[in-house]
Amino acid sequence: MLTGSFPWVPILVHGPSMVPTLRHGDAVLVRRGAAIRPGDVVIGEFRSRRGLLVVKRAARAVDGGWWLESDNPAVTDDSRRYGPADVYGRVVVRYWPLALGGKLRARSG
Repeated sequence: MLTGSFPWVPILVHGPSMVPTLRHGDAVLVRRGAAIRPGDVVIGEFRSRRGLLVVKRAARAVDGGWWLESDNPAVTDDSRRYGPADVYGRVVVRYWPLALGGKLRARSG
């Protein structure tokens, strides 16, 4: 879980699960407690893997939590493997690397 009282939290992305939207080493800013909609990139924790924060895409609300999916189709390290997740915040901007720009786009299809 994200601790502290400040609503904005910087997060460093690890791993390839959100390629092409986010890549290993990208730095993002998360808004804690923000309203979540399907398609948003979020920070969460799988109920079956407590203690591990993940960056995934919110697919749909389920069982008082969220079904989270990776953007990278080759990675199944998401709700297909671990089930529903608790979501702590929405990724609002990528601030590093600067050359890629900050805007995140919703996945199409």
